[in-house]
Amino acid sequence: MPPQSRLPAVVFFDAVGTLLHPEPPAPVVYAAVGHRFGSRLDEMAVRTRFRAALRRQEEVDRTSNLRTDEAREIARWRAIVREVLDDVTDIETCFQELYVHFTRADAWRCERGTAEVLAALAARGHVLGIASNFDQRLRGLVGNIPALEPVRYLVISSEIGWRKPARAFFTTMCRHAASSPEQVLYVGDDLINDYEGARRLGMQALLFAPNEPVLIPAEMCIQSLSDLLYD
Repeated sequence: MPPQSRLPAVVFFDAVGTLLHPEPPAPVVYAAVGHRFGSRLDEMAVRTRFRAALRRQEEVDRTSNLRTDEAREIARWRAIVREVLDDVTDIETCFQELYVHFTRADAWRCERGTAEVLAALAARGHVLGIASNFDQRLRGLVGNIPALEPVRYLVISSEIGWRKPARAFFTTMCRHAASSPEQVLYVGDDLINDYEGARRLGMQALLFAPNEPVLIPAEMCIQSLSDLLYD
């Protein structure tokens, strides 16, 4: 990890998987809600189906050149719920309950050290942002989670029209911060969407990889958010 003194003035973070995690995890919530609507799928089956449904929707986005908007993001999650919980009695009401669930701040937990690291970076003069493949629900979450208070900029794919790893997503991020790509660091947990997407534009990037080996040099990874503070 590069020492703190080398961090650029602007630091953006991915949201889900980096700063935020659904708690309980999304498949657990899907299974519980599904059972209330007549599903007989157990948690393990739901987890497998959920991962497969996510992959299929990512393929849909790639065929659309990573363009998106709020309607597409709602359609994405409706399609995922339909695929995962195909045995419920009222799929639309089930979808609506799940969609609303993830608008609530208490449905999420912050990554360990989030509050301390963001506060410390802001105190050192860094300008902070979150840039995420999410929808308008993220804006409400950021506003209602105290640990995220130091975040100044919020770039959301459904609002800007592009999903990561589209070049336009990262260009928009830099434009929001009024900074050139080399003056911005992006921290995220996905090798392709986050790390490689940012690097292709010439941004600095770090892969947040706390639990698994990755195929890039160790100095380009962090295993804890607190690594950003090391001198």
